[in-house]
Amino acid sequence: MPSYVEVAAGIAREAGALINGFLARRIGFELKGEFDLVTEADRSSEALIVGRLRKEFPAHSIVAEEGGERAGSSEFRWYVDPLDGTTNFAHGFPAFNVSIGLERAGELIAGVIYDPTRDELFSTEKGAGAFLNQSPIHVSKTSRIEASLLATGFPSRKRHLNVNIHFYYQAAMLSHGVRRAGAAALDLAYVACGRLDGFWEFALNPWDMAAGVLLIREAGGTCTDMRGAPLDLRGPHILADNTALHPALLALFSQIFAGQYVFPLPEINRAG
Repeated sequence: MPSYVEVAAGIAREAGALINGFLARRIGFELKGEFDLVTEADRSSEALIVGRLRKEFPAHSIVAEEGGERAGSSEFRWYVDPLDGTTNFAHGFPAFNVSIGLERAGELIAGVIYDPTRDELFSTEKGAGAFLNQSPIHVSKTSRIEASLLATGFPSRKRHLNVNIHFYYQAAMLSHGVRRAGAAALDLAYVACGRLDGFWEFALNPWDMAAGVLLIREAGGTCTDMRGAPLDLRGPHILADNTALHPALLALFSQIFAGQYVFPLPEINRAG
């Protein structure tokens, strides 16, 4: 029998091919909230993934972003993001993916993240390591914030109320830079393979994080919340990094939470 990750990888590749077909047609999008987008590709990808998982694992629970949930009778729960980075996809910006993670009795045990534009499949199983297209991957060895490349994200709604701008500015001033690509699962995958040294964000959903968190841990990284507490997939925030940076990032974030800024935000009346 194929393993959970092998099944998930096959499903993710199939969904990725479907998404690429929609991308070639440059389909439109709808608003599911004031700013949140949803496309035909989201719905079609989710229907495909959920359908395949139900066929393979009829007793398992499924939690999917667009509402294709299934209450199962077993201790297994799949987290499905059928198109992470919908806004990017809708505009033809090539930073989006399919993310599928599996939890057993509250413990993450398998996950895949598939980037269909680059044909990059990140995969992991608990205790078996992390892989990119079947080659082992590991987090970076960067140990200083000043030498790091970080990433974060912002919500599509009520951005003006989001406190992350304070964390973004301080981290950007200290590091080599902070990227904001708009696809959290890919950001996590990039931490796992060393393209990024760390990532943080507020108010993500379980399907955004499940596969990526296990991928990072199996690649030698660390995932907690931004205050250093054990990560809760339904918690308020996440900090994921290469482990070497973790104490320094926690110390920086502790200062920011306390309102202690090394770099004051510039005043607009002094611009230009």
